Amino acid sequence: MILEDKNNAVGFIEELKIEDGFYLLKFQNETTENQKIIRNIDSSFIQFHFNLKGASKFLFNNNKYELPLNGESSLLLYNPQQDLPLNLVLEPNSWLISLVISIKKFHSLFSQEAGYITFLSADNKDKKYYKDAPISPSMAIVLNQVMNFNLTPSIKNLYFKGKAYELLSLYFNRTEDPNVEQCPFLSDEENIIKIRKAKDIVISRMAEPPSLQELSDEIGLSLKKLKEGFKQIYGDSVYSFLFDYKMEYARKLLDSGDFNVNEVGLKVGYSTASHFIAAFKKKFGTTPKKYIMSLTSNS
Repeated sequence: MILEDKNNAVGFIEELKIEDGFYLLKFQNETTENQKIIRNIDSSFIQFHFNLKGASKFLFNNNKYELPLNGESSLLLYNPQQDLPLNLVLEPNSWLISLVISIKKFHSLFSQEAGYITFLSADNKDKKYYKDAPISPSMAIVLNQVMNFNLTPSIKNLYFKGKAYELLSLYFNRTEDPNVEQCPFLSDEENIIKIRKAKDIVISRMAEPPSLQELSDEIGLSLKKLKEGFKQIYGDSVYSFLFDYKMEYARKLLDSGDFNVNEVGLKVGYSTASHFIAAFKKKFGTTPKKYIMSLTSNS
């Protein structure tokens, strides 16, 4: 996720949360000195940087390596193997706009099944993307609209949300060849189906889920690909995903008022009430009994 600035850079910096897992950042250096911005961005995010005016450069590996971005040009950064913190030097009289979007959110825009990511083939699973490209005239219009926003403040978030999605659309509309895959991360549909099946299996058998090896054998995918693929698609390990799902399901059962705490625990796979209570408290910060009482007091 994006964290707080490590240092407060001089100049105009603005960050807007478009949606969960999707941020727009504006950098504007109107001073006569270089401006340095440092932010933590982890490996689950894709970065799109648009240099609208002037020049900037991105520093990596303790400033040992740099990628310059000059004129009206863009840079896509993604490395699933390691975090790519933003270490940016913005030259005087320069403007930069960045879109930072989680891989899960990103794939929901390109796949019929929200959240499906496909770094499952041997060719793609470790692939890094460092791609620079010119900013098209249509993209430049949108970027200038974002930078020069002067409409009613009450519609600012809605306006920027629309522009952020428009910018992504224009970025991936660079080719007129219908056979070229617009999203660089989508591939290997067969493995996606297998991972989806694995998710359905553990949910349907949540009270007694199979082991990872049993799950691997059942869907016909290696254990390594199962673990890596599930994490890339759903953003979590199989059993962490299942734990969250079970707790949400348990909460809904408690909401219904049709089951007591012991019955709900059994339905989600806890034969011992104390274990269920501990798990529920770990997830929601309160016990099932106190949760039910809060429902009663709020009704």
